[in-house]
Amino acid sequence: MADATGTVTVAAEPGPIDVDLASTALLIIDMQRDFMEPGGFGETLGNDVSQLARAVAPIAALLDAARGIGMTVIHTREGHLPDLSDAPPAKIERGAPSLRIGDPGPMGRILIRGEAGHDIIPELYPVEGEIVIDKPGKGAFYATTLGADLKAREIDTLLVCGVTTEVCVNTTVREANDRGYRCIVIADGCASYFPEFHEMGLRMIKAQGGIFGWVAESAAVLDAIDNSESAVGTSNKRAAGASR
Repeated sequence: MADATGTVTVAAEPGPIDVDLASTALLIIDMQRDFMEPGGFGETLGNDVSQLARAVAPIAALLDAARGIGMTVIHTREGHLPDLSDAPPAKIERGAPSLRIGDPGPMGRILIRGEAGHDIIPELYPVEGEIVIDKPGKGAFYATTLGADLKAREIDTLLVCGVTTEVCVNTTVREANDRGYRCIVIADGCASYFPEFHEMGLRMIKAQGGIFGWVAESAAVLDAIDNSESAVGTSNKRAAGASR
């Protein structure tokens, strides 16, 4: 593994940002089969799941680069316990999907932990040592260990990507902002079932001088990683023992 660290500059909006790779984590939001593939929860809501496919290749490139330098990598999955004890009735009853949370579907029970549909797509599947956060809500901090995991690894900056831009990505970025983290949202590494929501979601993050964070293309982050020169900090090496 070719480790790298030190401070690099990422071209972003509303302006460039200096990033210490040793205190940065790649946070990949909800790249699950239930959202990405036909027959999952996304499609039961009437959405065209193919809209989300455009984010896969940019995320895969970032994931490969992050693994190559020993960066902390965190995956999240939205879903619920089999008895639905962590799923509020208002969430289950909302809208008019063809299948509701917990109903049997072609990939198992919809959005239930342990079912095939709840798991991450093969192209981005976690490897040993990467953190997987199972979350019952839209935000990755709510009712999870994410905050403690980041604190233990002395992380202060998050490269955020995943789906969907305006829902789970935006919610997580706002949660992170309130907790003092710097967030760089990867524009082409996020997607929505509604392209206009994707665009507006990114605009809200970077508005007013970066009220919630920065927005950058994956190529800009990859360029910054390629330009890094020194060895990664020991805090990220310790993260190699993180549990799945």
